[in-house]
Amino acid sequence: MAVLFLSARVLLAVVFVVAGLAKLADRARARQALRDFGVPAALATPLGLLLPLAELAVVLALLPTRSAWWGALGALVLLLLFIAGIGANLARGRTPDCHCFGQLHSAPVGWPTLTRNAVLAAVAAFVVWQGPTRAGPSAVGWLGTLTAAQWAGLVVGLVVLGLLAAQGWILLQLVQQNGRLLVRLEAVEKHLGIDPTQGLPVGTPAPSFRLASLEGERVTLDALRALGKPVLLVFVDPGCGPCTALLPEIGRWQRDHAATLTLALISSGTPEANRTKVAEHAVTHVLLQRDAEVIRAYQVPATPNAVLVRPDGTIGSPVARGAEAIRELVAHALLPSAPPLPAGANGRANGATGAPAMPAAPRIGEPAPPLTLPDLTGTSVDLAVLRGHPTLVLFWNPACGFCQQMLDDLKEWERRPPQGAPRLLVVSTGTVEANQAQGLRSQVVLDEGFAVARAFGATGTPMAVLVDGDGKIASEVVTGAQAVLALARSKQTRTQPATASR
Repeated sequence: MAVLFLSARVLLAVVFVVAGLAKLADRARARQALRDFGVPAALATPLGLLLPLAELAVVLALLPTRSAWWGALGALVLLLLFIAGIGANLARGRTPDCHCFGQLHSAPVGWPTLTRNAVLAAVAAFVVWQGPTRAGPSAVGWLGTLTAAQWAGLVVGLVVLGLLAAQGWILLQLVQQNGRLLVRLEAVEKHLGIDPTQGLPVGTPAPSFRLASLEGERVTLDALRALGKPVLLVFVDPGCGPCTALLPEIGRWQRDHAATLTLALISSGTPEANRTKVAEHAVTHVLLQRDAEVIRAYQVPATPNAVLVRPDGTIGSPVARGAEAIRELVAHALLPSAPPLPAGANGRANGATGAPAMPAAPRIGEPAPPLTLPDLTGTSVDLAVLRGHPTLVLFWNPACGFCQQMLDDLKEWERRPPQGAPRLLVVSTGTVEANQAQGLRSQVVLDEGFAVARAFGATGTPMAVLVDGDGKIASEVVTGAQAVLALARSKQTRTQPATASR
């Protein structure tokens, strides 16, 4: 039993010495924790010093036999105060940061915190219950029996432990300092409008490359762009699980959309490792980088990620991170991205793809194409019914990542439209449920085949055109969030319908 009592006291002493020293090392947060628990600010400052000193006094009292009972009683009183404070805050639904062990461990209080203190209180109560004369042997009395050699070993051991503790403390400070530097760096990047996770800015030239295919041929970005189609670069790795899971879809996209999109994989590793992964799904255009040089050039943070390169060789999208974002980028890329090319030597109106030519878009001042489409309730909506007020016709796709990026700004525009703003009509693809989930207040009609959008001259999403009160085209078709919102807020839309022609 004597050993049991001694073990209980040593356990309490270790807990309280760590808690007391940690609080003294970070008195500012200790005072803040007291205020968070409801201690008045005037008392938090002195208690921020007195509390850790009381914990250290308990430690000193627990070790000798003569004062052990009083040390256990002090520990029990402090633990009961902790339990009362934690319980009162939990009862009010509050979970302040306990700062129980200073910078070593600090987390919001909860039932585990309450349980831990209750267990320690039970240990202290066990020692107190035995009375002042039965608290067990002294925790320091054995020091008088040590020989000179044992004393030397004890001193060396304490020095080693002290050095290890100091090293741990220095490492902790370095980690925290690095964390503060990262927070400041993120704040600076946010202030400067820099987002390191989004890759190269849209519209900048795409970095060129020359990589080996699985067949040993050298393939360049210019060669991928030779057919005049958008190029989707998907960055993968043979050891990446999510990349492997996406390969069946990549193979299907390459087969089903070869006429409108060139999809190439930028991978690493050996040809054999990649061939094993892609052969089952008939994936082609697999190009191997030697030392992640392409993924660095495109500022891609991980795999699987993807970037769209426009036919003119410029970046056409932010980095699509993860499988779902890549699917959205593919859906966006499959929409026609450029007006039809003039007939060439092959006599086909749309260049090498052989796709049928789009109807000529109406010019400013000409009547808008007829528009009769179902809304989200199934009711047909005719654009002619909307005459008498300028209408901004917005071409939309819920699966389009670019549309989602401007969704909040569009909702804000709906809540606070400028004076004289046009009515908004959203011509969208996708399901009724997907469009309802967008939460737009304006009228939404469904153009599943994108035929009406093409008749207006729209070649993708988000795009928009202004129709004046007489049902005539009043603007060029604009592309992208900034251009769409600028058209909605332009002086022309806030004054009177425009009927200019050219």
